[in-house]
Amino acid sequence: MVQLVLKFLLYFKNHALKILLCKDKVGEKMRIVATGTFDILHPGHIKFLEEAKKLGDELIVIVARERNVKHKPKPVVPEEQRRRVVEAIKFVDKAILGDKYDIFKPIEELKPDIIVLGYDQHFDEKWLEEELRKRNLKCKVVRLKVKEECELCSSHKIIEKILEKYGGEK
Repeated sequence: MVQLVLKFLLYFKNHALKILLCKDKVGEKMRIVATGTFDILHPGHIKFLEEAKKLGDELIVIVARERNVKHKPKPVVPEEQRRRVVEAIKFVDKAILGDKYDIFKPIEELKPDIIVLGYDQHFDEKWLEEELRKRNLKCKVVRLKVKEECELCSSHKIIEKILEKYGGEK
């Protein structure tokens, strides 16, 4: 009985959040878009995607093209492989590669209700909202505050650990 009550409360909380975010879409499917590099997957990525999925009915992930990653070192894992791995995560309905030249092109095609940003993603919400408005895209931008705490919850930390452990060996 307690389990049933907890499930109901969780459902109600998620449903109430959807109503607050997109009042005009009540009763319709909510499309959520999350973006990222997803170079070396770790529990932080999984938590981010799990929380993003709770905001809607369909979660589509746009995996960054290598050429568009400018705010940190280029990914180690090839882009199509990163896309395939992200798409295999149970919370993700579909994963696509971003556009090579215009990061907003997939957003224009997908027409999401909400774009979700992770707690540490480099995007400035105000800039992103302004760019969306200029393109007449009516979607909300939500930054998730949730953060998974673990020793290696960062692709960079994983790479550092590998180099520390195996750096001099062949």
